[in-house]
Amino acid sequence: MRSTRIAVSAALLGTLALPALSATSASAAAVPTAATAAPAVSCQYLPPLPYEVRTSAVTIRSKASSSSTAQGVLYKSHRFSVAKKSGNWLYITDKTTGVKGWVSGTYVYRDVRMCLD
Repeated sequence: MRSTRIAVSAALLGTLALPALSATSASAAAVPTAATAAPAVSCQYLPPLPYEVRTSAVTIRSKASSSSTAQGVLYKSHRFSVAKKSGNWLYITDKTTGVKGWVSGTYVYRDVRMCLD
């Protein structure tokens, strides 16, 4: 009985130790060197991300000023294009309604692309 326990324990330890030893040598061989690693593409050459409305609605104004006349409302669901930028204001064309005017860059802006090298 005692010799059976010893034999079973030795066999069990052997089966547990064998994958651990082979995994150590396999993981050491799988580490890429600097010469074989693929070169990372810098994301500074990728096109900029599109503008998005970051609130439910933004007032379209006649001038780049918060006290100017309101021309319309740009909703989050509307399609629009940005023609130019002046300070923190963007001149847009709301393609859904056809209204042109200035919106604040506080509420309409691009996401920042995260480059992980």
